[in-house]
Amino acid sequence: MNIHRLAPSMSMLLAFDAAARHCSFTRASDELSLTQSAVSRQIQALEELLEVKLFERDGRHIRLTEVGVMYAQDIAPALARISGASARVGAFRKGVSSLNLAILPTFGERWLMPKLGMFYRHHPGVMLHLHTRIGEYDITELGMDAAINVGVDPWPGLISHPLVDEEMVLVASPDALARQPIREPVDVCGHLLLQIAVRSEAWHHWFTAQGLPSGYMRLGPHFEFSAHMIQAATAGIGIALVARCLVTEELQDGRLVLPLNAGLDSRRHYSLLYPPEKSKFPPLATFRDWLLAYSDSLATDMG
Repeated sequence: MNIHRLAPSMSMLLAFDAAARHCSFTRASDELSLTQSAVSRQIQALEELLEVKLFERDGRHIRLTEVGVMYAQDIAPALARISGASARVGAFRKGVSSLNLAILPTFGERWLMPKLGMFYRHHPGVMLHLHTRIGEYDITELGMDAAINVGVDPWPGLISHPLVDEEMVLVASPDALARQPIREPVDVCGHLLLQIAVRSEAWHHWFTAQGLPSGYMRLGPHFEFSAHMIQAATAGIGIALVARCLVTEELQDGRLVLPLNAGLDSRRHYSLLYPPEKSKFPPLATFRDWLLAYSDSLATDMG
């Protein structure tokens, strides 16, 4: 094989990556500030170099071929790492170090974001870039330095620092309880049960823990994000099982209440995770030390 086929130009790869994500040469050209014909030429040159067809063209519409899908999935993490490395170098030149952190969207919004003002006041030389991700993923392949995710230790191949327990609590709006009171676990069967897609088994576990037949469940809609499920519970659409740390404000101001002292012990934790080779990376060390100190003080206050 010609060695040049193994090293396409960056302009070719960026054009292909943008077109693959948008399935549109026009939108790719807008993103890259190029003409549509320039994007098309770069992709055509890439196809000629690789000697494969990456897109099927049907008039003005394009779609990835099977090999195009594979290639797009393989190069996206590499481009993300290059972009992140370049951003860090640029920030370093300006006296600012940066950290790329993958985080669960609702946990980031409700638990971490309110605390970041304090972090920046104490550490103005660290720039934290947040990237929302759900489920399991490879931190390194995503071009991330670290992640905050939820699960059970150990995390294979990663250093983990638990931040807060995932204490699952049953929450409902006052209006929903006024219509259908919950005085004991069996009363839950009269409510629509809201579900989060990544934890679709939660209600089954709760019913089992309460000694209730799963056939009594009135399973309601699935939500991709916990924030949306919380909003649905606040609106009285149904009741939810959710981590207590995600509904602190709603419980404090009364938009949601705990109808029963009957949660679910998930034995999971929200944890800061990173590969061992990143343990001495200066911005990560700074963020880690601050975050763990904050979590320890929070746990002491709650105790």
